[in-house]
Amino acid sequence: MNIDYSPEELAFRREVRDFLQAKLPPGTRRKVLDGLPLIKSDHVNWQKILYEQGWAAVNWPVEYGGTGWTPTQKYIWANECAMAGAPEVVPFGMKMVAPVIYTYGNQEQKHRFLPGILSSDHWWCQGYSEPNAGSDLASLTTSAVRDGDSYVVNGTKTWTTLGHYADWIFCLVRTGGPGVKNQEAISFLLIDMETPGITVSPIITLDGLHEVNEVHFDNVRVPLENRIGEEGRGWTYAKMLLTHERTGIARVAQSKKRLQTARELASNTSHGDGIEDDESLMRVPSFAQKVAAIEIELLALEFTELRTLSAVSTGQAPGPESSILKIKGTEVAQAIDELYVEIAGYYGLPFVKAQFGGEYEGPWVGPGAAANSAPRYFNNRKTSIYGGSNEIQKNIICKAVLGL
Repeated sequence: MNIDYSPEELAFRREVRDFLQAKLPPGTRRKVLDGLPLIKSDHVNWQKILYEQGWAAVNWPVEYGGTGWTPTQKYIWANECAMAGAPEVVPFGMKMVAPVIYTYGNQEQKHRFLPGILSSDHWWCQGYSEPNAGSDLASLTTSAVRDGDSYVVNGTKTWTTLGHYADWIFCLVRTGGPGVKNQEAISFLLIDMETPGITVSPIITLDGLHEVNEVHFDNVRVPLENRIGEEGRGWTYAKMLLTHERTGIARVAQSKKRLQTARELASNTSHGDGIEDDESLMRVPSFAQKVAAIEIELLALEFTELRTLSAVSTGQAPGPESSILKIKGTEVAQAIDELYVEIAGYYGLPFVKAQFGGEYEGPWVGPGAAANSAPRYFNNRKTSIYGGSNEIQKNIICKAVLGL
């Protein structure tokens, strides 16, 4: 693995930086860098800018609209976007269901669904977790019973991120009867969210925001043509999708930017313990040690990601390393959240929800987005759970890597 950029890669990096400087909307950039919530239009506008540039589908095959970039170019792109404050692409369509469609779907499904995902005209959400099936996803109970040329779907999905915005949902459903092994009784359906019988119920998270939902299916009719691949093979497709999801959850580039910003904030923030209060937090040994420890963990994580890119560049598929990236990536991100809370100090106590809505005109609480540090900390405790809890990922590593 060569970690030095070639002249061509350095030229590509300059091209990316010029593009981000010229095309990234300043208001969106500011929200991202301040850690403030984005609304749907922020994401859609940015996705359409990428689409017009031909850079929307970084990881797709070229024949479906992908960029054709090398793994190193993708790595450069991710890092430059994070440093510039570009929004992360909402993953459910671009990074999750699209690979399933272009890998396992038929030609009609590819022609029907991929263009709308690529242009961001159609938004997707994920229907995996249920009230009684999360880490043990294979125990899901949402049923899909054949009735003529349709399935009739009944059940509930939960923690459905951005489901209130979505046009479509991809779902794992149970199509096998009693006695069939759990993993062999699951199918993969694409469901129009406007179908009669679908109800979306909001779940308000600890930061006071409406991000996730429950989605209820009451005798929802789904055409057979909306099933991906074979009946009973949904678990196979889901595992491939989860590999993409877990690798993305690592968010190495974003953590690098957040840690850089945290260091800058701490350098201009006094520790305020009554002794030399004007001394910056970065000069307090215990705090500086925390920052250094996270930097070491993040550097190791980055090299693990680079090794994965090196393997992909030789034609190999990501394997159990996606679980390693997921575990360490979420642990590092949560440790950075803790730094922000410590930097905010008592400014992290007030909760002024309106301050994070983009139209707030009252007094700003604390320096920068200090008042958002605690809500963001609480919200991001979920990252070690979604995409397969970290405990389950450790089991995967034990089985796939250690042979236990």
